[in-house]
Amino acid sequence: MADVHTRAQRSYNMSRIRSKDTRPEMIVRSLVHQMGFRFRLHRKDLPGKPDLVLPRHQKVIFVHGCFWHMHRCRYGRVTPKTNAQFWQDKREGNVARDRRHRRQLRADGWDVLTIWECWTKDPEALVIPRLEAFLGC
Repeated sequence: MADVHTRAQRSYNMSRIRSKDTRPEMIVRSLVHQMGFRFRLHRKDLPGKPDLVLPRHQKVIFVHGCFWHMHRCRYGRVTPKTNAQFWQDKREGNVARDRRHRRQLRADGWDVLTIWECWTKDPEALVIPRLEAFLGC
């Protein structure tokens, strides 16, 4: 099945997908800040460049997109119709890399929390209880 967009249009769409300052990340940053915690963003010296780093507490938070990191929710189970094998390999590579980074961080003494994009759609119900438990509020 052919792509519904032209090559130039698809390229433009893909170029607009951000890795920093995404809406889910901004929601989590706002919640953590409202809880009274201060953090650093995207520290390059840590494996995986975690989205939020709380150095005083030795904790890091990743905010993952469900599609890109293959969450088990309905958004993460979507299978692209075109170039399916490429996307499957890419997404599986992301999952393997995430696992490697979490393992490295834990070995270095960091506590790691992953917040999924779908959880940020209802922050009161899912994100806040998880953050409170993780941060020890």
